[in-house]
Amino acid sequence: MNPADRPLRVFIVAAEPSGDMVGAELIRALRASGANVEIAGVGREAMAAEGVNTDIDLSALSVLGLFDGLRVWRLVHERAEACARAAAEFRADQIVLIDSWGFMLRVAWKAREACPGARIVKYIGPQAFATRPGRAKALAKAVDNLLAIHPFDPDYFEPYGLPTIVVGNPALERDLTGDGAGFRRRHDIAAQARVMLVLFGSRKAEVERLFDDFAGTAEALAKDRPDLRLVTVVAPSVAESVRSRLASRDALSGMIVAGPEERLDAFAAADAALACSGTVTLELSRMGVPGVVAYRLGPVAWTIAWNFMLKAPYVSLVNIAAGRELLPERLQTRAVPEHLVPDMAKLLDDAGHRKAVSAALVETTKLMAGQGEGASVNAARALIQLGPL
Repeated sequence: MNPADRPLRVFIVAAEPSGDMVGAELIRALRASGANVEIAGVGREAMAAEGVNTDIDLSALSVLGLFDGLRVWRLVHERAEACARAAAEFRADQIVLIDSWGFMLRVAWKAREACPGARIVKYIGPQAFATRPGRAKALAKAVDNLLAIHPFDPDYFEPYGLPTIVVGNPALERDLTGDGAGFRRRHDIAAQARVMLVLFGSRKAEVERLFDDFAGTAEALAKDRPDLRLVTVVAPSVAESVRSRLASRDALSGMIVAGPEERLDAFAAADAALACSGTVTLELSRMGVPGVVAYRLGPVAWTIAWNFMLKAPYVSLVNIAAGRELLPERLQTRAVPEHLVPDMAKLLDDAGHRKAVSAALVETTKLMAGQGEGASVNAARALIQLGPL
């Protein structure tokens, strides 16, 4: 067979639920491109639904923080080696590593040994603009190309010799249409009632660290607002943990627990959200749902992050893009009801303020979406143009 006629063999690795969704979207875009490609990889539920699945389980790697990661150090190396070995067995021309900085860096190292002829591409780089810029240098040594989601990323990575293509943010290209009215009807929520989302996070460590403060905040707000309906949307990875914790809080017995199938409907029904920092805050912003963002690390990890890693004035991308705090950020010791209750009360009780913030969020995310046909199509086109190493 003429090498030019053979398919481009693309091996995709995604460890966390958000990266898994990006991987699934990339798979669909590659197949829709009309190019001659074969796709394999390691992912989770979304990639498996696209027919790309292996027996390599990456779910245990959804950890939070430096010292949580140390607990699964051996597992990280074992899974990284397994991914590299699977890519070699597939005879990959390209190995695409999505998000998950620490784990994917190790996959890149292992893949370089197992697949010396493959092009290694990082899709979504580490936030060098926000944390340690040294990560840009480390990534440049480990991979051949970067598909970036922020327009300012090339300024951080290309000085180290890493060719960078900006494809746009995949979270901002998705159809986020939800049936808010339908959600309210299904759950007997009056049209005039206020709905507050309480999103504890998609990792077990996030739930462990934020649940009590989020629950206390929700209880305090609901106590003084008889019309307020509380809704949480739980990822499969934490559903059991959240449900068991809610069962012990009598004051939250009326909280509606929605699964992934009702996620967008719940978002569309919401007036405001209290959320763990992550991709979900960007999605809510695009839908115009104002909220408060909270996050907490272990005390030692936080001390290291605060003194040596955090460089940007905000942790939320929408705030960074806007240059102001559209979403109030309550980190570490400020992620407590004393701060969260008044922040949320202002959004719930002041309709004019809520509407103004909503409009600003929508406008900011439009500017963040990028050019072209969307991140997945742009990324698929870039991979096809790059071809083998």
